[in-house]
Formats: sequence, structure tokens, C-alpha cells
Amino acid sequence: MSERYKVIDSSAPTFVTLTIIDWIDLFTRPVYCKILDESLNYCIENKGLKVHAYVYMTSHIHLIVSSNGNELQEIIRDFKKFTSKSILEAIKENPESRREWLLNKFSYAADRIKRGKNYKVWKDGFHPVILDTPEKLEQRINYIHQNPRELQLVNHERHWINSSYNAYTDEPYVPIVKLDVLYR
Repeated sequence: MSERYKVIDSSAPTFVTLTIIDWIDLFTRPVYCKILDESLNYCIENKGLKVHAYVYMTSHIHLIVSSNGNELQEIIRDFKKFTSKSILEAIKENPESRREWLLNKFSYAADRIKRGKNYKVWKDGFHPVILDTPEKLEQRINYIHQNPRELQLVNHERHWINSSYNAYTDEPYVPIVKLDVLYR
């Protein structure tokens, strides 16, 4: 991993993006989003991850995270490894009209890097950006929450189910991912 893309301070809120290879629209199916929810909650409960804000887009996820335990890059590495395996299992076990195509894409991506893996789901890296001022933090939280509306996937941020938007408003909110909200 390049030095310039390492997390310097895991306890500081950090903006990260995790992207599916070739920007495949994987998170259009609830089964794959549920894998993300459960995996994030596991990392929160067992690895010291703090999730401050998130959004699952169709081909990538944005997070603002920090850690009060393990190094952030280690948590993200483990999260990507586990979710890759779980997503592949779900593709094979659940009704999926794109099964053959998805497995071929993930297999081809693994063949290109020649690391002895059969499938590659996530792109390498996560390009962390430390949010060390209130202005940076507010800008990225707004970016995360406005992303689905900006892409015209919904008319209002509150309608995007796979987001922490409602945790930052007075809207009724039943958390799926256990958040550590930074402000209201």
C-alpha cells in the first residue's frame, strides 16, 4: 500500500470510499446491502470501528469512520476480505439473474492481478481523507448524504434507505448500522 494512502491517525474521523471492481452495480440488491450492514456492525462490536456516516451507492460505499481499537486500514482490509467472500457466496446461493456475468467479471479481475485468488470483488485501496476540521467534516457528511439525490436516484436524501441521513436529522430513524453520530 502506498504511504500517501495510509491512515495516519485511526482515531480521527476519516472519509473512505470502497469501490466494486469495474464499478459494477452490485448494491442494487438488498441481500448484498445486508452483508454490508452486518459486517459493519460486526466491526463496530468486535474491532473498535466507529461509523459516523455512510451511504451505499450502487457500485461503491462512502464512509466516515474512525477506530478506538485496531488500525483503521486493518479493519477495512478485514471488512473487504470478509464481505468479498460473503458476497460471492450470496451470488452463488441466491436467485441472481446476473450470476454468471458477475462471477466472470470477478474472476477476470482476479486473473489480471495474479495473486492466486479466484475472484476479486473490491478495487484495491480506499483513499482515506482525514477530516481534521469541522468544515471538512460537514462537507463530507453532506456529500455522503446528498450523493443519491445528486445522482437522481431519489428525490430527497431521506428516501435513500442505505444511508445514515436520518440519523443526522429529526426524522424518525431506526438504525441498521450502529452509528456514532458526530453532530445534529
